[in-house]
Amino acid sequence: MKTSTALRRVALAACASVLFVSATALAQDFKKIEGAVCATPPPLHCPDSECSGAMVINQGPVVEMKTRRTYFLDYPCDLKPGEKVTFILSLHGGGSYGNWQRHYFPLLDYKDKYRLVIATPNSPVRVWSDVDDQYLQNIVEFVVGQLGRENIKAFWLAGHSQGGLTSNRIIRTDFFKSKVDGWLSLSGGRLGGNPGRSATFAPTPAPGATAAGTTAPGAAPASSSGAAAPVLSPSTFAAAAALLRELPTLDFSFIYATGQREVDEKGVPDTSDWAKKYSCGARGAAQEIVDSRAGYVYDSSRLNQLRPGWGLLPAPGKAQIFTFPSCKDGRVVADVVRLDKGHTEGLEPKITEELVKLMLSAPGGKLQKEALATAR
Repeated sequence: MKTSTALRRVALAACASVLFVSATALAQDFKKIEGAVCATPPPLHCPDSECSGAMVINQGPVVEMKTRRTYFLDYPCDLKPGEKVTFILSLHGGGSYGNWQRHYFPLLDYKDKYRLVIATPNSPVRVWSDVDDQYLQNIVEFVVGQLGRENIKAFWLAGHSQGGLTSNRIIRTDFFKSKVDGWLSLSGGRLGGNPGRSATFAPTPAPGATAAGTTAPGAAPASSSGAAAPVLSPSTFAAAAALLRELPTLDFSFIYATGQREVDEKGVPDTSDWAKKYSCGARGAAQEIVDSRAGYVYDSSRLNQLRPGWGLLPAPGKAQIFTFPSCKDGRVVADVVRLDKGHTEGLEPKITEELVKLMLSAPGGKLQKEALATAR
């Protein structure tokens, strides 16, 4: 009897040891990015509705060690060493914050399914300028160093409003032009023919704000805290807008998304000089995407003064995707119009996923080519 009990104890101990070793080995199989705690659901994730002001103005838990500024870094918690991923740098608009951007275009909800690594930084003055370039470059270098260039299938910039204009500026710089495979402009300007603005595009002043303290045209919303957004000077904004008319000489895929209500009655042009650059076919018929769920965020600083062009409350909706087919080298050139939406309603889940699919369908590999060129 005593022998039988002892044998059972030995067997149980052996099983426990095997389970512990297996669990340890499994944990070691996952790639962890230094300083970026991975959790499911992701940290500081908004609920389906009524995301608090304190939540959306959070600037992220990850420290960029050279500037000591923070940012968000979302990635699959079960990421394997050597696994191929798509890396996206997502820039908020003027007057906004990283966590608002993170939920305006909620890539974090698709990071596991589509193997995405998303860095969402913050401007301390809530408007991007060239003084932020080193901080953005440091983030990219850190993430690339952690993942390995050979493991990044494609690198995309995504930017809302002034973040989109900033994407258009930095993609032309020496640091980014050899790395970026695509740019997704979220109401941040269209290469190859920009649509006009609707009469209700510009926001009304936030409660208690003076005219000098309101968000400039083309900037993103004030925070849910109700604080007025900083102003983009007319000359700064004009220079950024003018850059849209100067097509860059480098190669990348380009997707433009806008709310139907933020452009004028002519809508988004059905031709594109960027599509012509790649000898694409004529823009195809619309693919309609229907969302039964609303997005997470909106401009809650102007609840009593919402304007259709600037954006109303989040709601379900429809979107139309127009692609230019048969582009040279497989480049993706597309326009996306969110019907009955303005500038600041957060993207709904299905159209977010379709944008991810479009991005992933484009060719990548610039970081890998840069690594090969450096090694020579």
